[in-house]
Amino acid sequence: MKHELSQEIVVAMDPKSIYSEAYRVLRTNLQFTGLDKPLKAILVTSSNPQEGKTTVAANLAVTMSQVGNKVLLVDADMRKPRLQKVFMLENYKGLSTMIASDQDIESVVVHTEIPNLDILTSGPVPPNPAEILSSKKMRLFIEKCKEIYDTVLFDTPPVNSVADASILSTMVDGTIIVTAANQTEREAVKAAKEQLEKVNARILGVILNKVKESRGGYYYYYYYYGEDNQKVRKKKRHAYS
Repeated sequence: MKHELSQEIVVAMDPKSIYSEAYRVLRTNLQFTGLDKPLKAILVTSSNPQEGKTTVAANLAVTMSQVGNKVLLVDADMRKPRLQKVFMLENYKGLSTMIASDQDIESVVVHTEIPNLDILTSGPVPPNPAEILSSKKMRLFIEKCKEIYDTVLFDTPPVNSVADASILSTMVDGTIIVTAANQTEREAVKAAKEQLEKVNARILGVILNKVKESRGGYYYYYYYYGEDNQKVRKKKRHAYS
């Protein structure tokens, strides 16, 4: 079945743009980060709402699929899910119904028109998202996905809002924090990082999102990567008008 895409999926809608190049840089950095320990399951979160984590997760998933990786993008934000809107999908079934009713993965994932990319929406909002994410069934689901897919990306609620991201971060291979420039306070990012460290999450780094370049007038992304806060790398992309 063919599905439309929203303009947020810039790597598919405008692959030659500076935005798309930024996501390709992110993909490359993650590949190098996972040389010693493969990153098959990656969590994308933020410290606060509306920092762009869902957009980042969606574009990163598409970018990874474009190099031949079989990718599953999971909406694990069962409180305020957005992936169904980004990919213009229905959400009457998904992660919540699969865990609750023991459905198999194939019966709930959506095969998109983007080669190698499958989507698992959140499903109906359950009364107990944290319990679902912390369940044994959830852990088994992640392990099964890692057998089927090259990469599994999880979009989760903000760390400082609820416990969901912290819970899920203990089950994946790495966590990325998205933060918005001129919007998120330093203390909020620090609190999110400290919370993830308390549960021994593997923090891959921080994406500084929504940074406006003064001359060109567009938004670009500035990535900070450091395995366990060591050997920090910096990548920047500019375009001049």
